[in-house]
Order: sequence, then C-alpha cells, then structure tokens
Amino acid sequence: MFRGTGVALITPFNEDKTIDFDAYANVVEHVIAGGVDFLVPLGSTGETATLNEEESRKILDLVIEINAGRKPIVAGNFGGNNTRELAKKIRDYNFKGIDAILSSSPAYVKPTQEGIYAHYMRLEEESSVPIIIYNVPGRTRSNIEHDTTVKLANSSSKFVAIKEATGDLIQSTRILKNRPENFLVLSGDDEVTLPMIAVGGDGVISVMANVYPKYFSEMATFALSGNLEKARQRNFDTYDLHKWLYVEGNPVGIKTAMQHLGLCTNEVRLPLHKMSEEGKQGLIACMEDLKRS
Repeated sequence: MFRGTGVALITPFNEDKTIDFDAYANVVEHVIAGGVDFLVPLGSTGETATLNEEESRKILDLVIEINAGRKPIVAGNFGGNNTRELAKKIRDYNFKGIDAILSSSPAYVKPTQEGIYAHYMRLEEESSVPIIIYNVPGRTRSNIEHDTTVKLANSSSKFVAIKEATGDLIQSTRILKNRPENFLVLSGDDEVTLPMIAVGGDGVISVMANVYPKYFSEMATFALSGNLEKARQRNFDTYDLHKWLYVEGNPVGIKTAMQHLGLCTNEVRLPLHKMSEEGKQGLIACMEDLKRS
C-alpha cells in the first residue's frame, strides 16, 4: 500500500495565515493527477507544528473527502516528545478514512535507543492503524539506529515502514539487509531516493512531488521496476532543483515553487519566513530551465 511515491503535502495559507482549503483541495487533485501512490498530510512539510488540533482535523477531513478512496492516506500529525499524551491521542482518535499514521521519534529530549524503542512500543499498544516510523534526526536531534528500527519491525507487524530521512545510505542499507519481510524502507530525502531504491528501498515520501508529482513519481516507478536508465534521466532532470527547495528551509522553497505554478500562495507561518528575493529568483530560474529541458 505504501510502496512508491508518497507526497508530504504542504498546507496552503491565505495572506492572513488562515488555511486556504480551496487551494488544499486543488493540491490534492494536482498530486493525484500526477501519479503519486499515497498522500501524507500534516507532516513537517505541512507545517503541523504551527497548526492546532482543530485545524489538523479539518485538514484530514478535507483530504479524506477530496481523495474519495483513490489513494491511501497517512496522517503525519502523530509525533511528539510526551509519550503518555501521544498514546492517549492515538487511543482516542477517529481513524476512519486513514490508512496509517506517520510518527516521528521524540524531539528535543534526545532519548536513548531503549527509550525510543519503548516509546514506539507504547504507541503500538494504542494504535488501531499501521504505523510508519519517521527518523529525521535533523529535526529531532536524535537518530533511530538501524538495529533499533529492525528491532521494532520484528516486534510488531503494526510497524509497516520507516521514513528514513537521515540521508545516510549506509544506515539505510543495514536496515534493508536485516528487515523482516513486508517492512518497507522509504526515503525521507528526495535527493537520495534513487540510490536508496537501487540498494533495495521501496519508495519515498517526497516534498518535490507537491510541485512536480509526475516527474518524481515516474522516477520512482522506473527505479522500482528496474529501469535505472530512465530513472537516472528523470533524477537528473530535477536534480538541480533540490538545492533551491531547501536553501531557506522546508516548506519555504516548495511553497515558493508552487506559487510560481499558480497552485497556492507562498505564505508560511512564523517562525518560518517567506523566501528571500534572491532565493526566489534562483528557484524560478531553475524551474524555467526544467520547463525547457
């Protein structure tokens, strides 16, 4: 269900920073038409840290309605550094229409590997849907080591995948070598998606797929089917764009790119700030080069 290209959906805002639900619906249609395999609202790309629970629920309800069962939905707003409160939220949550949750490891507190393992096992006790583990040490400041990931995967079939966002192909390869059957390894970094699939990975949860879903999903599909020549070409087509999407942070870059295509505004909520004019011009120039290629 979660093999291929998932898209970490942005949350479009109006100029007054309220959620632009019309633009959100258009983005969902845009990525589905572009061929993505599953939808991931309310991740870090969706600025979930700046949304309250009411806003998050409204977004999920909208995605479920617009999607209308066409693609699996992974709810990304199930990370946290308070295990007790997060377990309670999962126990009480209405998961109708949601196929899995994405849960980042605890941030800020920097737990040991045993603490990370115990945290996830506590969530597993309460969750009625599958769990995708999210390892993103660039945000959490602690890494889920490869042996901890494999231990979790072997402890419960409820852990169906990991979004591995370290950019570390050595760690990813160690997970791939030792994982149990049916446990997926998904890239959490667009830039290393192709090499990760080449060593046995199962796909990606992508930022770039918000703006170029067809390019990115085709690249992943070619790679997963063993057509590395075509996958490499698709990868090279978009490769220069990675720099500009992240040079001033995510989702600052991707929202600027989507504004250029008329999909939404480039508004973000503080403490994020809109892209500088220099960054914007560099990004647009790269997008125009891609259009001509």
